Parts: sequence; structure tokens; C-alpha cells
Amino acid sequence: MLQKTACFLVIGNEILSGRTQDANTQVLAQALNAQGIRLMEVRVIPDIEDRIVRTVRECSAAFDLVFTSGGIGPTHDDITAECVATAMGAPLVRHEESFRLLEAALGADRFNAARQRMAYLPEGSTPILNLVSVAPGFSIGNVHVMAGVPSIFASMVAWLVPQLEKGAPLVSASWHAAGLKEGDFAADLATLQKTFPTVDLGSYPYHLPDGASGVALVAKGYDGDLVGKAALALHDLIMAHGREPLAGEAAHKQPA
Repeated sequence: MLQKTACFLVIGNEILSGRTQDANTQVLAQALNAQGIRLMEVRVIPDIEDRIVRTVRECSAAFDLVFTSGGIGPTHDDITAECVATAMGAPLVRHEESFRLLEAALGADRFNAARQRMAYLPEGSTPILNLVSVAPGFSIGNVHVMAGVPSIFASMVAWLVPQLEKGAPLVSASWHAAGLKEGDFAADLATLQKTFPTVDLGSYPYHLPDGASGVALVAKGYDGDLVGKAALALHDLIMAHGREPLAGEAAHKQPA
């Protein structure tokens, strides 16, 4: 089964300045993995119109699916909807159902012109449900536009992704061993990667709170049989280097 490919565009000056840490990539990646869609690339771009328009067009042509986060609120720098509309060649129009839902949720007295901007979507787009704060995201063509606030983004992802065409889910298997060093087996791992070119093989050093350290070896892919064979080869690699392979990754693993 041919895997659908995806790109994630994280839009916002606050991410690039370091003021805000991106919390949405992992949420999207895990949801896409479960749906059998391969996230191939993540880009972080500023709130600059021509950069957003150009990047959306480029990624829409290069990937099966494009997801964005950020820039669909009521303030002056929330320009994602306008930019995506331009990129996809559609005018930005008032979406009447979204307008009514927002007005009902906020009250007529609070539903000022700034908040009304959130009900303007590219013509022909489909709203993405927002169960947290009502203001919708939207899908147009192969581009799916969502909020940057993590709780809202996660809600939108949970609603949207299960509706997308499903592929074979990502499968992973891992072994870890205390005292194992990456430099000891790097050449052997490179040889195994050539043997299993469609399986992603990775090594991840860990340090535990009790001072123990080692390496976890992980096989990931969309063919369960191949992943299983690759994982067995990783087990044997650890054995060949005189360590005891333990299934899974080390508990309470800390970044090396």
C-alpha cells in the first residue's frame, strides 16, 4: 500500500523568536502515524505573507497533505487564512455557519469586527471543528489549517485526522541494552540499514536516574513483517556485541 505523505507548516514569529515552544508537531505526528500517513517534513515559517503563500503552494504540490498551525486568530498578525486563500486561488469569504456559531458562543456584544475575522474562510473550504473555542480551522484542497494553541490544535487533529484516507499504520519494535555504546556497533547498524532499506533503523542513547546508561535500537516502518525481521536483526546485533538485549526502550529514559 502506497503511503500518503504529509508536510507540517508551523507558522508564527513567536516560534522562531524562541518565545513559544512548539508543542504541536508530536501531536500531529502521532495521529498521522496511527492513520498510516507519513509525516515527511516540518517547516517553521514567519508571519510574512509572501513566505506563507509561497511555502503553502510549494508544499501543496510536493506532498499529498499539508497541515498548518498558527495564525487564524483575531489579531493583526493572524494572516494564515488570507495567505492560504491566496495560495489556493480562492477568495476569502464569510462562512455563514461559522459566523453564527461564533456569535452565539461569544454573544453579540463581544463579537466585534476583530473576532468576526475568524469566520472568514477561503471560498469552497470545509470548516475543521473546534470543540474548545468554536473558531474553526478549515480544509481546502489538500491543505488543512488549524490553530496554534496546543489544546485547540489537539482537538482539531483528533477530529480531522481519523477522517482522512487510512494507510498501513506505522509499526515499531525496539531493544535496549545497558552499557552499549553507539561507536561500537555503528558500522554494523549501517550494514543492517542497507539490508532493510524501507525500515527506519535508529539508535538512541539513554541515561537513567540511577546512573545506568546504554542504547535503545529501534526499527520503524509500515510493513509489519519487515519491521519484525529488522528488530530480530537488532537483537542479534546487540548479542554480537556482548550485551543482553531487553525488549522495548529503557524505562524513564532521559535524553543523552
